[in-house]
Amino acid sequence: MAQGKFSDNLIKLRCGTCKRLNYYKHKNRKAVDRKIELKKHCEWCRKHTVHKEVRK
Repeated sequence: MAQGKFSDNLIKLRCGTCKRLNYYKHKNRKAVDRKIELKKHCEWCRKHTVHKEVRK
């Protein structure tokens, strides 16, 4: 069965404090070489923390 158009570009974002996977984002791998770090809200920590890209 065919996969979605962006399934290979999907990355996971993990909270830097509690280490839980909270978000999934799409990444343009041709344009961005480094790992993504975003400041997002963590439901378990209940505050804004840095979320980093992790491997699949």
